[in-house]
Amino acid sequence: MNHPATYQGRRVVVLGLARSGVSVAKVFHQLGADVVVNDKKERDLCPEADELTALGISVLCGYHPDDLVTEDTALLVKNPGIPYSAPPVAKAEELGVEIITEVEVAYWLSPAPIIGITGSNGKTTTTTWIGELLDAAGLKPIVAGNIGRPLCEAALEATEEQWIVAELSSFQLKGTDAFRPRVALLLNIAETHLDYHGDMDDYVNAKAKIFDNQTEEDVAVVNWDDPECRALSELLAARRFPFSLYERLEQGVYLEPPFSQDPEDTAPNASRHIVFRPEGGREEAIMPVDELGIPGRHNAANALAAIAACLAAGVAPELLAGPLRGFKGVEHRLEFVREVNGVNYYNDSKATNPAATTMSVRSLSAPIVLVAGGLDRGSDYMELVPLFRDRLKGLVALGETRGKLARVAELAGLASVETVEPSEDAESVLRQAVKKAAAMAEPGDIVLLSPACASWDMFPSYEQRGRIFKDSAHTL
Repeated sequence: MNHPATYQGRRVVVLGLARSGVSVAKVFHQLGADVVVNDKKERDLCPEADELTALGISVLCGYHPDDLVTEDTALLVKNPGIPYSAPPVAKAEELGVEIITEVEVAYWLSPAPIIGITGSNGKTTTTTWIGELLDAAGLKPIVAGNIGRPLCEAALEATEEQWIVAELSSFQLKGTDAFRPRVALLLNIAETHLDYHGDMDDYVNAKAKIFDNQTEEDVAVVNWDDPECRALSELLAARRFPFSLYERLEQGVYLEPPFSQDPEDTAPNASRHIVFRPEGGREEAIMPVDELGIPGRHNAANALAAIAACLAAGVAPELLAGPLRGFKGVEHRLEFVREVNGVNYYNDSKATNPAATTMSVRSLSAPIVLVAGGLDRGSDYMELVPLFRDRLKGLVALGETRGKLARVAELAGLASVETVEPSEDAESVLRQAVKKAAAMAEPGDIVLLSPACASWDMFPSYEQRGRIFKDSAHTL
């Protein structure tokens, strides 16, 4: 797309309300575009509609009109979660109308450079961590994107002296064209969201768009331990800044000594340091890895990525250790809830794919009773057999995938397996699952909600699922 100001007097369709839709509709309206907003939810389920209508913006709810997208439409800005198979999107493609997401609009509006973070797992933790590190260094970052705050809001508020730190999903990136972050991070790639993308090629291509418009003036932070990320990095125009848990790098952020490749390696970390080596420079220690504020090997990788991003943004290395120690994680990501009768409860509701659940389970050393299950995206979950066999004490499965996960547990030889039958009252199903898990656990054990699935079969968001789990633990 072109700069939003060039759409003055032209028809712009915004598909999907919510906060990002409202934000982008206001931008184009203020710039003089003829804005039409459409959401197939009924009007009483679209509280944002009244605000836009009061501004003189046309809002259509409850259906997708046949004439929503026409040959006169200059641009379609869609909510990232709306599939490309949706009738208005398909019509736009047929007519050659450009289709973008809010990320593209925010890029054109922002006077501030952008740090963009994507990956299958770890985005929210890494994004939040970067924000805290930059803030501690006095750079006044604005954290936005898939993490909650609309990027357009952040772009309109930002100044040239600030950084926008943007968590970006594959859904958002797929709808970009000119988007160019000054620093781009690709944390990892795992099989997920195939119900949306159709296949892994489309998913990987969407993730890789974070690098498409970067030049040699920009920095690409890549996970050197992920074969897919490493392969993509070979094609980049940007300056590459890798990070690794398992290799000493000629340039980048890594551990000294490195971890072994064995995910079950629990050797003490006391002598293992996070270090970085600038191109052509000497190795410099940041801090001992066991002093990070949150546990787990996957969080060590998130820390390395966050350090690389901040160094690329100009933060002095000596300013990093303090906030790295002080960071205690984000809600719904391996979040300690409470201890009851000697059993510790952890909320990992944001683990919406098997790779995320695997990383979380392996970061905990006590026997685990796992609460898992959710939206069925077609996976058979067989990659979880070794994890269930080696690390679980019990499983309570719920949601659409409960049968598949119970089958995996059976193949793993897990003796304690329970399923919870579905109900229209999703909250009661999860509360029942927590009670079943509590009955399986003994003092010294952990009850972990780490679903390995999205929440949308039962709950509108992983946040709601996590909050109900926490409340269930607090009311046992």
